[in-house]
Amino acid sequence: MSAELGRSAKLWALGAAIPFLLSILLLGFALSRQVLLAFAIGWPIIQIFGYWGSLKRSGGEIDHPLVKTQVMLHWMMIAILIGIFARVL
Repeated sequence: MSAELGRSAKLWALGAAIPFLLSILLLGFALSRQVLLAFAIGWPIIQIFGYWGSLKRSGGEIDHPLVKTQVMLHWMMIAILIGIFARVL
């Protein structure tokens, strides 16, 4: 099982990792400022279960459309957060 990941699969994995790391950053910010706590706690949990479920159903294939959809959903969440912060600030 030493199958090498293709370039596309590596990019999708990176695309999945960035929103997850940003959600951990948001969690730290939310805990320090005591704002957006429910969302900041829930978003990483939703990502973990979402990525786990989509990878399970796709047979571990990162380049599967189900996994790509999951990644795009979290990028849309980042865009919504940017819009919220832009409106507040």
